[in-house]
Amino acid sequence: MSKYLVFGHKNPDTDTIASAIAMSFFLERQGYDAEPVALGTPNEETEFALNYFNVEAPRVVTTVANEVEHVALVDHNEPQQSVDDLADVTVDYVIDHHRIAGFETAQPLYYRAEPIGCTATVLLKMFKEHDYDIPKSIAGLMLSAIISDTLLFKSPTCTNQDESAARELAKIAEVDLEKYGLELLKAGTNLSTKTIDELLTLDAKSFDMNGRKVRIAQVNAIGFEEMQAQKAELLTAMDASGYDLFVLIVTDILESNSFGLVSGDDFTQVEAAFGTTVIDNELLLPGVVSRKKQVVPQLTAAYEK
Repeated sequence: MSKYLVFGHKNPDTDTIASAIAMSFFLERQGYDAEPVALGTPNEETEFALNYFNVEAPRVVTTVANEVEHVALVDHNEPQQSVDDLADVTVDYVIDHHRIAGFETAQPLYYRAEPIGCTATVLLKMFKEHDYDIPKSIAGLMLSAIISDTLLFKSPTCTNQDESAARELAKIAEVDLEKYGLELLKAGTNLSTKTIDELLTLDAKSFDMNGRKVRIAQVNAIGFEEMQAQKAELLTAMDASGYDLFVLIVTDILESNSFGLVSGDDFTQVEAAFGTTVIDNELLLPGVVSRKKQVVPQLTAAYEK
């Protein structure tokens, strides 16, 4: 029986790591040999969750075809966000909650993507549909994923399904949802120890928007002062990245507002997408907290006009 490697996108966030672990456990319950792996090291928020629930971080890989023939993808489907040798393996499963872009396979597969706030919410449905019990530690990680992706239910991506799933998982994990949720989110806002490169790659995804190479990074913070003080250094690094457009979204998780730093040759699409003017490579984004719902679709539409 073939072994599956299960992994999410590059620059993994909490949903990516938690969903890889949960999906691997699901596949094992189905009778397969499966291992969660990661396409990068966990961030501090994810490390907090892993340590809290005493789960070992998945090992980091850069290639998969040298190990297996079959893989399962979680929390992504776009090839540019995936492992570099994805074309050399067979994708048998995709569990996701993002748009579908640039993804195709030569063979049928199990593909499940729902327009909800978190991949872990989709996975909870799958566990329940098969009447599989979820271990306390995995339930805790899945809960952490929902808290992270929905900013403790403040994000516009959050649905009633996500909130209901979180409350169900909190019971299994035996934690106080609100208290644990705030501790988890705050763990991801420690920016003082990070280099400029780490800030720009901590949670960054690449997109092809009408033939243009676009990079969108997001950093969660408490207040904007620390990131604004590093504006010049951040922009210098963004300018050297080679992307047609590089947008860094800095989100205040307590106030549910963001500001953006923008690098590139032309800000026309950015200004059209958000109905505002870029001044000195910066724009205000009041009420914006979700890259998936409040940034990517707007920029994609602007580039296609």
